[in-house]
Amino acid sequence: MALLILLVLIGTPIVEIAVFIEVGDRVGLWPTVGGILATAAIGMAIIRIQGFTVLSRAQENLQAERFPALEIFDGVCLVLAGAMLITPGFVTDTFGFLLLIVPL
Repeated sequence: MALLILLVLIGTPIVEIAVFIEVGDRVGLWPTVGGILATAAIGMAIIRIQGFTVLSRAQENLQAERFPALEIFDGVCLVLAGAMLITPGFVTDTFGFLLLIVPL
């Protein structure tokens, strides 16, 4: 498990840099930087909206004296998605947006 974590921590920046170089080659520097900033801004807006929705559902369940297990899981997914969207890069943004899709 420790080896897997180490590989992810070392591999993620390497993959992100390779993708930055490839995208920068194809579209240029400023569109690449703009794309990174745009995905972060759009992702944070979506997380904010979904976060309020999850919070209100959790409050409704607590008022009805039900344990909000699904809402807790959704909240954890939102935190992970937020961390991935804040991290600059197209690969982490992709995984962050995938965590925001409800069926996934």
